[in-house]
Amino acid sequence: MGHYAKVLEGKVIQVIVAEPDFFDSFVDTTPGEWVQTSYNTHGGEHLLGGTPLRYNFAGVGWNYDKEADAFYSPQPFASWILNTETYLWKSPVEYPNDGQDYIWNEAEQQWILLQDAE
Repeated sequence: MGHYAKVLEGKVIQVIVAEPDFFDSFVDTTPGEWVQTSYNTHGGEHLLGGTPLRYNFAGVGWNYDKEADAFYSPQPFASWILNTETYLWKSPVEYPNDGQDYIWNEAEQQWILLQDAE
């Protein structure tokens, strides 16, 4: 089984699970194209050591860059920049590496300790 994303004007509008030969007889008259995606691909790496496919597993509402052949999520915050080596969004300030949980505060451009945000 494989996963396939229906892409219309660069946006993922549907994701299905199907055998590749399903598309040999499937009749789809709605606009868009079906593009295979891999459940095991994240940030350009295959999580099980296989060959990565299109940088990330597609989700509904995600973007598809046909030229780069890459799926990536919507921009989470205006200040975040898309890393085109991984097709993951990067915050302007590194996430703290201290084992605690943080949330991003866009107005202050900083990570806030989750327990302090509640």
